[in-house]
Amino acid sequence: MISRSKEHLAPALRNQLLRSVLSEFLLGREERETLRRYYENRHPILERRREAGLPNHRLCHGFARYITTMASGYLLGKPVSYQAREQQEALQPLLQAYARTDVQSLDAELARQASIYGRGVEILYADEHASPRASSVSPENAFVVYDAAISLKPLLGIRFSEERNVENHLQGYCIEVYTPEQMEVYHAPQLLCSAYGTPQIVPHFFGGVPMIEYWNGEDEQGDFASVLTLIDAYDRLESDRVNDKEQFVDALLVITGARMETDERGRTPAQQLRQDKLLYLPDQEAGASYLARSMPENDVEVLRDAIKSDIHKFSLVPDLTDEHFSGNTSGVAMKFKLLGLDQLVRMKERWFREGLRERLRRFAHFLQVQGARPVDADSVQMLFARSLPVNDLEISQTVMNYRGFVPDDMLLTQVPFVQDAEKTAARVREINDRKETVPNE
Repeated sequence: MISRSKEHLAPALRNQLLRSVLSEFLLGREERETLRRYYENRHPILERRREAGLPNHRLCHGFARYITTMASGYLLGKPVSYQAREQQEALQPLLQAYARTDVQSLDAELARQASIYGRGVEILYADEHASPRASSVSPENAFVVYDAAISLKPLLGIRFSEERNVENHLQGYCIEVYTPEQMEVYHAPQLLCSAYGTPQIVPHFFGGVPMIEYWNGEDEQGDFASVLTLIDAYDRLESDRVNDKEQFVDALLVITGARMETDERGRTPAQQLRQDKLLYLPDQEAGASYLARSMPENDVEVLRDAIKSDIHKFSLVPDLTDEHFSGNTSGVAMKFKLLGLDQLVRMKERWFREGLRERLRRFAHFLQVQGARPVDADSVQMLFARSLPVNDLEISQTVMNYRGFVPDDMLLTQVPFVQDAEKTAARVREINDRKETVPNE
């Protein structure tokens, strides 16, 4: 997190402030690029070199993408829903604006970014129809500056991009600075300049910084950042395993008591062996055997399984292809197996909820400026639903056992295919009342 004091926002200090926060952000550029390469399955093993003639298989394993897909999918496999009992009518324009900007897909992308980089970033803007919109931007070139005070209130949002000509030659940089009132656009030949010139001012009406960060946790660490060395070890082990296998096939042939010469066709002894697949020995005392080291496959397999297990254990993302997840498993047993992932996602949810709450505030303020009814964003409930295999029989038995002790609308929230528990409960009561009014034949 990058933080500065409010006093640094003075116009006279703007050039110095921009250079300072950009310098601090660029210090982590290499780490962010590394995380992206692992997610794209471009690992350091691809750069390994060996002597000429030796096999050099370089295998990359997509643990990073698997961990990100599982963690973000478990968090937002089902879209977030919003409820506000006392202000449901006032909330409708905001939900319609959310539908226009397709926040479900946007949330999934932000969760993916947070899983990779430790944070996702979005920018709010108004489209050509003056409707509020939101879009994700790369965490590699966008960040928020927070107040150094205990409140950690957002002070600035900064995004930079390269400016290239028609021949794709770098001409300079465009730096967008988002304040609570406006956007300032700077054009500079370099990112780090002593003076950035006079900016272009574009006002916005979101009532706060329209750039929001979605943290993956308080340390802003991605889900697979802690197991990068284990992934490297797994890549090396599997690559060397294939290399050893190839070298075993190409083992040296040792001939004793005989000597092979170039034949009448000009073929070398090695060519004769490869083509004829035969070896003629002059007498019984001559012999031939391959010179090869033994391959302890059992030991290699044990080490491979240990590394793989550590990757899943320390990332808290289980291997669902493991035999322990096969067969008929009860809901309680499944929850125990997913306990680590569930705890991880609960922490991710708390921080993701903060970003969603800030988006609610900014959208509500924008719509209120346009004349919509005010919405208290802090009182809106955001409901996350886990994406898990469902045991319908077990759920139905649980609902029936609690019937009469728990309100029907509350019980219906446990049924996976029920979208609106209150409306469904009211419809069930209406159907039952109708049955009671019909006379028995």
